[in-house]
Amino acid sequence: MMPEPRAFLTSLFEAAVKAADPLAAIRAHLPEKPKGRTIVVGAGKAASQMAAAFESLWDGPLEGVVVARHGPIAACERIRVLQSAHPVPDEAGLAGSAELLRLVKGLTPNDLVVALISGGGSSLLPAPPAGLTLDDEIAVNRALLASGAPISAMNVVRKHVSRIKGGRLAFAAAPAKVVSLIVSDVPGDHPAFVASGPTIPDLSTPMDALGIAQRYRLELPEAVMRHLTSSEAAAPPPNHAAFANHERHIIASAAVSLEAAAARARQQGIDAVILSDAIEGEAADIGRMHAAIARETAWRNRPFQKPVVILSGGETTVTISGKNYGKGGRNSEFLLSFALDIDGADGIHALAADTDGIDGSEDNAGAFADGATVTRVRAAGVDPRDYLSRHDAWSAFHASGDLFVPGPTGTNVNDFRALLIV
Repeated sequence: MMPEPRAFLTSLFEAAVKAADPLAAIRAHLPEKPKGRTIVVGAGKAASQMAAAFESLWDGPLEGVVVARHGPIAACERIRVLQSAHPVPDEAGLAGSAELLRLVKGLTPNDLVVALISGGGSSLLPAPPAGLTLDDEIAVNRALLASGAPISAMNVVRKHVSRIKGGRLAFAAAPAKVVSLIVSDVPGDHPAFVASGPTIPDLSTPMDALGIAQRYRLELPEAVMRHLTSSEAAAPPPNHAAFANHERHIIASAAVSLEAAAARARQQGIDAVILSDAIEGEAADIGRMHAAIARETAWRNRPFQKPVVILSGGETTVTISGKNYGKGGRNSEFLLSFALDIDGADGIHALAADTDGIDGSEDNAGAFADGATVTRVRAAGVDPRDYLSRHDAWSAFHASGDLFVPGPTGTNVNDFRALLIV
């Protein structure tokens, strides 16, 4: 007996999120206790949940501060949780960055710094270098978000316009040991790209950042461009002595979550395949590609035999053109494009959602779609192609009643896409 499509797809999302649960992930990666102090720092969409998990597992003394996004947070007893804005930085983020840098100063080789890092930390930790302002960093973020650049490229720019990113937080903690526990939301799970790597240095340079600005035609403030050509923009290299004996662990990722979703599907009698956990590109284009695979499977039983659920993850992008754009995140945009290309098809059902529970600026994680979605959208008086062209997928799915709103999940391993073909 075939499961009810939306309940089935929701169960797969829940399995993916559960596999990225901070408590289980941190339990498996607890560091050894130090002779000296234990300091906890962190930032990201999962910061408060990671902090609550860590302090529940750590039976020694500790102190710390993490920065989470504005909104609901997990309660902590020994670690302070500050909040700031995402996806565009705010004044609260400045205070949060300053507090993290203050907390790690003056430590000794006997002290331990545990860094709890998850996606979203780039905007939550604004810390403009001397000569730049918060407005400059906001302008950088806005330009990057509208550029269509992949997250890896965005974070190369961000880490060279910062006093805390690009390993600088760990550098400030020297000579203490730093152990970074990372929930990855980036394709490929490169630890230096998650939250722009506040505790993880890499080999990118200011020249790389300038190249990205040119390639994606970023309109950056003149002060930022001047900074990127100065020696002050260079981040400490990975081979610097300050990073000796540091540890970093990817404790949750899209790959693990997709495997968990596949296992849940098979338990319910539906075969599952994973296309990739690292798909990037324009959300609308990736939606059309997934629609082509779904149609081919539905009509010709290739490249996969139905019934089957096709899973994928990664991080798509939305390039904003012009000023007349609406509401919606990359998962909603992916799915509206997908829905247009499966219009009228039988036996195709889909869910696309952000694993942190928030897609874009609204309260939905994503949306559902099937072969009748476009008909429902049009019946509500909405032109789906027009709304897609204006990046207003949220309004289209709101009109059709197809939004997926699970609420904040407390983790973040990026996009989750599940296509059920029966």
